[in-house]
Amino acid sequence: MADRLQKVLAQRGIASRRQSEEIIRSGRVAVNGRTAQIGDTVDASLDTISIDGRPLPASPAYQYLLLNKPCGVVSTCADPQGRTTVLDLLPAAWRTGSGMHPVGRLDTNSAGALLLTNDGELTFRLTHPRHEIPKTYMVLVAGHPAPATLDVWRSGIELEGRVTLPAQVKRLSQDRQNTRLQIVLREGRNRQIRKVADLLGHPVLALERTAIGSVTLQSPSQPLVRGDYRQLTDLETEWLSRILKYRITSP
Repeated sequence: MADRLQKVLAQRGIASRRQSEEIIRSGRVAVNGRTAQIGDTVDASLDTISIDGRPLPASPAYQYLLLNKPCGVVSTCADPQGRTTVLDLLPAAWRTGSGMHPVGRLDTNSAGALLLTNDGELTFRLTHPRHEIPKTYMVLVAGHPAPATLDVWRSGIELEGRVTLPAQVKRLSQDRQNTRLQIVLREGRNRQIRKVADLLGHPVLALERTAIGSVTLQSPSQPLVRGDYRQLTDLETEWLSRILKYRITSP
C-alpha cells in the first residue's frame, strides 16, 4: 500500500510529519536510489528507503510519555544555547537516535504537562488545528481582573490580527495583589495566555499546564512531580485514539 513518504518517515519515528518534509526537501532521503521529492509516495514493504545513505529503520516500539516540565527547561530536542531540554530529563537511551520529541511547545518560563513520543503520526494529528484538544492551565496574574475583563477573555480577543477562540476562564482565588485563574484553551497559539493577559492589563506571574484533554498531571495513584515523567495509561491512549481517529498501541 502506497503512502506519502513523509507519513512513512513519521511512522518510523524519524521525526514529525512536518519535520520529515524538511528532511526530504534537504535532499537527505532516497527512494530506490533516487533522491526523493515532496509528494513522492512509497510502499514501505517494497521500496528501498534511505536517509543520509542509511536504510530506514524498522518500525519502532512507540513510547507515549507525559512529562511535568519545570520552568527553565526548553521544549526542544536540542538547544544551541546549551540550556536544559526536555529530552535531558529522560533516560540516556531516549535522548539520541530514538526519535523521541515533544508534542508541541510549552514556553521556557512555563511549567507542567507536556507529551513526548517517537510516534510522528501522533504528533501530526495531535497538533493539527482541526482537533482543538482542550488544554487546562493554572495561571497567576497580577491584580484583580474585573468580571467584564474575564468575559472579554472568555468570548475572544483580537490577537495579532486574529480573534482568539472562546476560552473557559474561572477565577479560583485571589490575595491582596494577585489572582489565580483556571483557563481552558482549544487552540495553541504561541504564548497565547501571556499575550492576552498583557493586553487585558494583568500580566502572567506564573503559568502551569495541568492537563491535555484527559491526560492529567494528577495520576490515579499520585501526582506527577516536577521534572518527572510517566507512561500514558491505557485509558489515556484509548482517549487519544478515539479523539484523533488513530490507533495507538501502548508498549
